Amino acid sequence: MSDETAALRRQFPLLAQAGGTLHYLDNAATGQIHEAALDAMVQHERYARGNVLRAGHRLAQTATLAYQRARGQVAQFLNAAHPDEIVFTSGATAALNLVAQAYADLCKPGDEIVVSVAEHHSNLIPWQQLRDRAGVGLRFVPLGAGARLDLSGLRALVGRRCRLIALTHASNVTGAVTDVGPVVEQARAVGAHVLLDGAQRAPHGPVDVRALGVDFYVFSGHKCYGPGGVGVLWGRGEFLDAMPPSATGGGMVERVTLERADYAAPPRRFEAGTPPVAQAVGLGEALAWMSRQDWPRIERRLAGLTARLIEGLLAVPRLHLAGPLDARDRVPVVSFWLEGLHSHDVCQVLDGLGVALRGGHHCAQPLMQALGTDAVSRASLALYNGDDDVDALLAGVREAVRILA
Repeated sequence: MSDETAALRRQFPLLAQAGGTLHYLDNAATGQIHEAALDAMVQHERYARGNVLRAGHRLAQTATLAYQRARGQVAQFLNAAHPDEIVFTSGATAALNLVAQAYADLCKPGDEIVVSVAEHHSNLIPWQQLRDRAGVGLRFVPLGAGARLDLSGLRALVGRRCRLIALTHASNVTGAVTDVGPVVEQARAVGAHVLLDGAQRAPHGPVDVRALGVDFYVFSGHKCYGPGGVGVLWGRGEFLDAMPPSATGGGMVERVTLERADYAAPPRRFEAGTPPVAQAVGLGEALAWMSRQDWPRIERRLAGLTARLIEGLLAVPRLHLAGPLDARDRVPVVSFWLEGLHSHDVCQVLDGLGVALRGGHHCAQPLMQALGTDAVSRASLALYNGDDDVDALLAGVREAVRILA
């Protein structure tokens, strides 16, 4: 393990406590929380716990300032035009459902939504429900070479009735990164909008939503070294202004009579009830810490680890790898399966050796079908992983084959 990796691990309480006994490679499911996020949450709950955007007393004002500061930190991480484009949710799943519910009111029968066969269920089922409720057509981008999205037929898929293209920014199974440029270009040609599910991309450094040219971006806090229970929807201001609320109640209105309610402007319109204040504060600090890191250096190191992992796995007999072989075409998520062995059994053997990864369909069953398997074992790296983790995983896979085959 390098000095750089060791120094990073000391900033994550669970990893620092585990020493060298844990090789945590389940970061695509949830990352470890950074000490800055944890400390910020504890400090908030001890000394500044109050409800936000409501009362005028000092404690409530302090809590509101902390909450809005976190919104600004998220906006900076995404290079959003204004903090008011940031909506706090309970996670990426809730953010995706929020947009889908809004489109249920904005779409007409015969309109179309385009998604892909590689989506996490959270970016598929809401659109299936929209299809069933509103008579909207659902079209699918297929897989191409290297299990990457095949965008060659995009012009035929995205027609004049298309209202939204909702795609993964990076696959939670193959790690493949979507080439966003052609998607945005085709969407603009027909007047459609673009949503990216950034749950697997955001943990690997700041995202420039304005440079991407998309209209919506979602991600979760717990994958970005922050707490669980909080996520983010970024939307262009003009689109958020046009969207109806998905949940109603206190805090999201300006005036209520027995006859009607006047909704507040975004983002308050979409944050009914008491929001996850401490979690938002923790997420803001996690993203601020991420924004200070040397990401080109980290990306080079992780690409090297991913390449070495891919090379080592391909040397194992009867092992199949999902996704691009070039580490530069993917985030550091590597999924594989072994002929005749179930991924759960493989992961159980690895767990006994101190290597934590996940087996199963990873909430992406249509993608499993496209890959020709029911389940995969998934290793997902984060900035605190090192050569020792890759070595332990490769040795563990060989041991699993010896025991189970």
